[in-house]
Amino acid sequence: MKIDVQYTDTYQSPLGGITLSSDGECLTGLWFDGQKYFGSLLTGEEERKTLPVLELTKKWLDVYFSGREPDFMPPLRVKDSAFRMEVWEILRQIPYGQVATYGEIAAAVAKKQGLPSMSAQAAGGAVGHNPISILIPCHRVVGRNGSLTGYAGGIEKKRKLLELEGRTGLQTV
Repeated sequence: MKIDVQYTDTYQSPLGGITLSSDGECLTGLWFDGQKYFGSLLTGEEERKTLPVLELTKKWLDVYFSGREPDFMPPLRVKDSAFRMEVWEILRQIPYGQVATYGEIAAAVAKKQGLPSMSAQAAGGAVGHNPISILIPCHRVVGRNGSLTGYAGGIEKKRKLLELEGRTGLQTV
């Protein structure tokens, strides 16, 4: 689903450039430059502008990339299917420095929907389309054996984000 009014700004992180988007009030997108699904909600009619919400997001990123857990959250607004939004809400509940598996995410969604089970691949598809990387922590989702699998920003960025949060020794499949 596309958003109507879009303002963008950039942030230079230790892992590369990041593009931020806002509807004027809330953060609506955050992508590593060039990542898979980059700018998936942008229509091309964007205006580069410094807004309070984007400045607050940059402060959040400054704290995060300094190796500390931010104690505040910019207002977020995501619009997509009910299923994806449910998965993204579950992602927001994964604590800083912790990980969950795709299977655990699928089980949580199935339980909320009153279903006996759900495919980890279905949950993984929704995780991969998360439009607000890092703040909605899709990098904290790992394979069933704790391995690093799938990340729209690239596995090496996923590893570095998890290491920044104190998680080490995770294996790539």
